[in-house]
Amino acid sequence: MMRSLVVKVTSGGDSTAEAERCNQGFTVAAAAVAAGAEVSLWLTGEAAWFGVAGRAEAFSLPLATPLADLRDTVLADGRVTVCSQCAARRGIEADDVLGGVRIAGAAVFAEEALRDGAQALVY
Repeated sequence: MMRSLVVKVTSGGDSTAEAERCNQGFTVAAAAVAAGAEVSLWLTGEAAWFGVAGRAEAFSLPLATPLADLRDTVLADGRVTVCSQCAARRGIEADDVLGGVRIAGAAVFAEEALRDGAQALVY
């Protein structure tokens, strides 16, 4: 049985380095979904915006798969969560996030990351 994967993306696209780190987290999550893993993608910090409609579509990184496509791959067969504190600090509410995206807090993240056989990665 394949381990589950919890990916936390903490950066947005404010600089090239942050955009690359953000895209890498989304890429790993989407690749793991494609490989058949149970995947939970957590959007924290500035990455919380990518749970809101139109934000991932506006993200641009040369030679990278569009962020919205990666997000949608994870949404199709995995989970996408926006950090509750990060959402509150940015004024993001449940009605603002895309269908299928949830808002949850640290206790839920810890539960997923500490589950037997889980692997957690932070970008």
